[in-house]
Amino acid sequence: MPRTIWSGAISFGLVSIPIRVASATENHSIQFHQYHLEDMGRVRVRKFCELEDREIAQSEIGKGYEYAKNQVVAISDAELQELPLPTAKAIEIQAFVPLESIDPIRIAEGYYLVPDGQVAAKPYKLLRQALGRSSKVAIAKYAWSGRERLGLLRLRDDAIVLHAMRWPDEVRDPAAVDPPHETVSEEEIEQALALIDRMTQDDLDGPEFTDAYTDALAKVIEAKREEKPLPEAPEPEQPGQVLDLMAALNESVQQAKASRGGDAADVHEMPKKQPAKKTAAKKTTKKPAARRSRSA
Repeated sequence: MPRTIWSGAISFGLVSIPIRVASATENHSIQFHQYHLEDMGRVRVRKFCELEDREIAQSEIGKGYEYAKNQVVAISDAELQELPLPTAKAIEIQAFVPLESIDPIRIAEGYYLVPDGQVAAKPYKLLRQALGRSSKVAIAKYAWSGRERLGLLRLRDDAIVLHAMRWPDEVRDPAAVDPPHETVSEEEIEQALALIDRMTQDDLDGPEFTDAYTDALAKVIEAKREEKPLPEAPEPEQPGQVLDLMAALNESVQQAKASRGGDAADVHEMPKKQPAKKTAAKKTTKKPAARRSRSA
């Protein structure tokens, strides 16, 4: 069982469910330390008090807020836990909403909520079954690590999962990236949908969803440890410049068909370029406009 990160209760109306919080994910990445390359001595960070000019122990270090240039207010962990805030000791459910109503960009890391003791078993199961039948998720507020947060409670098998959420003002407006305003034809959209159909899977259990970076890094470390030649990196495929979007879509569908097998999805042949029309009247008709869009 993962270690407990926080303990408190889920507040569901007048129902209180004692819970413990455990991380729902784990990091399998290879971790590096810093070393002095001349002698491979470990480089460590030491903490000094700038007034006494001496290294201090972790037990001497605490939190403080610089209220003014020469005035710092010390705040202890115990004082943070006793904040005059309902969410300091409880995950307070505020509302229930359909999951599809929440922009995924606001959803962050996940935690398992574990019932704490026999007294929590029945109300925990009640909330779990009610969430399942409602087909909704709960939106709650809670306070951890010096700040109040918004969270999403959902089911994962028989467990209730809490996802941290970003507040609305923490998400940048997508207009900041200046999305393109180009037009695409219906034929191009249909071919893109055919490619999506070809690449659709029922789950994420395939070998293409494994962490190839960590595996490759482990091979490099092992080769260096045994003083063997490093594994050769494969030549990266250079993406060609897309001069004709429809042709690229056609080829992509065919490649997806070959890699996954089965009957081909509907593939539209790349339309042939039409000669330019000399009369302005014919340029305004619907068919030439569609042909210009496909060959653009």
